[in-house]
Amino acid sequence: MRRVAVLAFRTARRSALRKLVNKSSLSTPNHAVTFAQSSAIVRRYSSSRQPLQASMRLPKIPIAFVGTLGAISAWYAYKGNGTQHLLNQSTSPLSASPSRSVSTSPDSIQSPTGTESTSAASVTVPQEPNRKALVVDNDQFFTGPIVGDGPLAKDTDDFGRKVLEMMTPEQATERMRKNEQSFLVNRGRGVVRYDVVQLPSNDPIEDDHSEKVVEVPNSIAATDGQNSSDWMFWAVFDGHSGWTTSAKLKQVLISFAARELNTTYKAALSNGKSPFPPPAAIDAALKSAFVKLDNEICLESVNKLNKNPSKRLAAEILAPALSGSCALLSFYDSQSKTLRVACTGDSRAVLGRRNQQTGKWFATPLSEDQTGSNPNEEARMRAEHPGEDHVIRAGRVLGNLEPTRAFGDAFYKWSRETQDRIKKHWFGRTPHNLLKTPPYVTAEPVVTSTKIDPAKGDFVVMATDGLWEMLTNEEVIGLVGQWIEQQDKTSTSGSSSTAWLSSWFKSAAPSTLPVEKGGNMDKTGRVDNDRGQKVGEKPIRQQQWAVTENNSRFVVEDKNAATHLVRNALGGRDRDMVCALLTLPSPYSRRYRDDLTVEVIFFGEGESTGAVVLNPDASAPPQGEVKAKL
Repeated sequence: MRRVAVLAFRTARRSALRKLVNKSSLSTPNHAVTFAQSSAIVRRYSSSRQPLQASMRLPKIPIAFVGTLGAISAWYAYKGNGTQHLLNQSTSPLSASPSRSVSTSPDSIQSPTGTESTSAASVTVPQEPNRKALVVDNDQFFTGPIVGDGPLAKDTDDFGRKVLEMMTPEQATERMRKNEQSFLVNRGRGVVRYDVVQLPSNDPIEDDHSEKVVEVPNSIAATDGQNSSDWMFWAVFDGHSGWTTSAKLKQVLISFAARELNTTYKAALSNGKSPFPPPAAIDAALKSAFVKLDNEICLESVNKLNKNPSKRLAAEILAPALSGSCALLSFYDSQSKTLRVACTGDSRAVLGRRNQQTGKWFATPLSEDQTGSNPNEEARMRAEHPGEDHVIRAGRVLGNLEPTRAFGDAFYKWSRETQDRIKKHWFGRTPHNLLKTPPYVTAEPVVTSTKIDPAKGDFVVMATDGLWEMLTNEEVIGLVGQWIEQQDKTSTSGSSSTAWLSSWFKSAAPSTLPVEKGGNMDKTGRVDNDRGQKVGEKPIRQQQWAVTENNSRFVVEDKNAATHLVRNALGGRDRDMVCALLTLPSPYSRRYRDDLTVEVIFFGEGESTGAVVLNPDASAPPQGEVKAKL
């Protein structure tokens, strides 16, 4: 869950660094090393939000290592007097540990083989170093070449900054693909494939996801003479303040939804007036499932504790209530060919639909971002809590929580008396000083419905907000279109994983994302439509990195469409940026990116073998047996 905002850029600090760099460069022109720098400031619960003036690309700037950077140099050892020397802090590149031989030029510091060392002033650095180090400051990170083939000797510099060896592009790719999965839906009922990937930033990751295909007999669903139909579910969960709420939703939310839908469809059949329940009844069933589950998490858990007071039990059953999670659930009825999206929080679903004349794609949002900065949500909150001026403050509930709808987050739902009792007998925290008329946060979703035309190759991208704060709706849809174009070019005839593409593919203009302009809806900027979406401004991370609109920054290197989106969100063609963002460990990484969970669902007229099978071409090696999704 995004709990961060971009702070004001520290101009004075960077100015001081530039002055120091310039001064040192003049005095030591022969010892310059290639060094990349980029700045970012991301902090939880900040209300100061100004974009940084730094490039998302890590520009290679030849400068000398000065005091603030040279302090991170590792130790070189050499035999002779049996001592170790730290290289001159104003001139040295990052050094490798002497645990292995260090390869340098004849005029550089010797490797630990026993020959005499020359002066540090004669150190040279290859113009294209094979290895790079990453230095993480509070508001900046830097990259620089590593001299030698040994490991870095220090994991922090003299200023307490983190020093790591940066991943290679191959290692970065391996990490991005570690959790990718792709499934081929060979059921001939409108869905041909879905791809999913997760990339953690928090440790452990607070996101989760769930998918299920339910075969519905004609005794339950309207089938117009067919033996059965499919209900297909996909869900992504964006946890915050811990992972327990999203883990709970992964286990049971789809089951709650299927149970409520089952009751609703049966009632429609018994009435006999229509082969399908009224749209409002289906929407109500999904809302009921969300609310019932949240009541179980937040209210019934307290009732259980009242009947059986136990700290052990309290730790177990209160955990999903004390943390929180947004939820985005898509439900596709293969008989009606209707896709419903139920959204609680600020994860987002966007439909890609092809323009039959141009071959490009339209980006159509299927959900709204339910946060305190959404004027529709703010108006609802103020109407429900009249006279409470701070019910929404700085775009957050009571000035603290960003989503206005979420599971868990019981501190915004429990009464003050309940919170005091829980704190006294078990554990908890002091109730918010602005708490007056809870509940302030609800799990009831907003539900939208969309008719799907599988023959035209519609697709839907569902993702937690970690993706949408890096890419716009149009970029995401255009990137999937670009991926489809590449897959169609490289697919082999008859391949089960890509044969469905050729039935509706049409190439768009080269070198540009195949997406129609207009109608963007992002997390930052003004509100321009009746759903309260924010339009026309760059996502917060693009503001943070001063990204310019340039389609050449994108690449197609992955067979999994979700992984393709993640790669391009992290920098795409700028491999240094991709590697740096993936090298950053938790909690440092959280300043620059959120947990990422992405699903791409492809509709189409596919095979009908009745099976849902793993697509090995776009999946990480399975960890144990892969279970069927039925």
